[in-house]
Amino acid sequence: MAQADAIRRYYATDRNLRVHEETQAKFTVPNIDFVRWTLDTIDWAGDEVLLDIGAGTGSHYACLMQEQPDITYFALDLSPNLLLKHPCAADRLTQGDAMRLPFSNNSFNIVMANHVLYHLADIEAGLAEIKRVLKPDGRVLAATDSLHSLPELQVLIRRAIVLLSKNGAGANPPRLPCDGFALENGTRILARHFYAVVRHDLPCQLIFDDVEPALEYLDSMRELRQGGLPDDVSWDDMMLIMRQQMTQLLQLMGKLELNLAVGALVASDCGGFIGDFVARDRNYGYD
Repeated sequence: MAQADAIRRYYATDRNLRVHEETQAKFTVPNIDFVRWTLDTIDWAGDEVLLDIGAGTGSHYACLMQEQPDITYFALDLSPNLLLKHPCAADRLTQGDAMRLPFSNNSFNIVMANHVLYHLADIEAGLAEIKRVLKPDGRVLAATDSLHSLPELQVLIRRAIVLLSKNGAGANPPRLPCDGFALENGTRILARHFYAVVRHDLPCQLIFDDVEPALEYLDSMRELRQGGLPDDVSWDDMMLIMRQQMTQLLQLMGKLELNLAVGALVASDCGGFIGDFVARDRNYGYD
């Protein structure tokens, strides 16, 4: 329940999403359009019926409509406040829970669930729902982070906790938000539900020449991460130590470099990329 409350607070407004997206857009090296890259991991027919789960304010919508103007788009999100800012027509937007999708069986060619599956209380049950609403040859597109993303940030957070906590070196940094469904374990989780999973990795860096945007980026994760701090460490105290550490690194190195490891997983039973393989296996009697 505590984690569910934290997620609701995180998405109560679009502030945290905006900081996250704007920081990556401005400070990522090489300069990557994450949305376009994610969508390009799918081979589009152009006439798909698509469900965007956890659509938020519609960060993927404009690019989708530009590249695939003939698809039929539907969106679902738990937060009504975020959906109010979604540019899609209101009759295509649904406020609802990904664990209980209000759609009929076999409704969609593609279900997108980008940076959302790790928020589900029961990921396996959520994927069962996704598979229920997918057509038999449908595909799932799930962007997420690597478990090894932002290692430098994790080291700095751990140092701050060591300084602040009575437990010292025995205290661990808060879990990453993606821990429940990252590129590594997400591949295995999807493989329990679908015949094939393809993993696409996009390693890059966030490079800051000023401490303020780096701190704002970290603070945008507050609701999702502060619950994992030791009881005797407050988020505000940790941020003070983080400011000191980041400032020292900037003075020493001239820039602050954080390795960002993100990617996308595409899964299907027999659709798109996997269709030829399924047909071949059937020809040889492997099914």
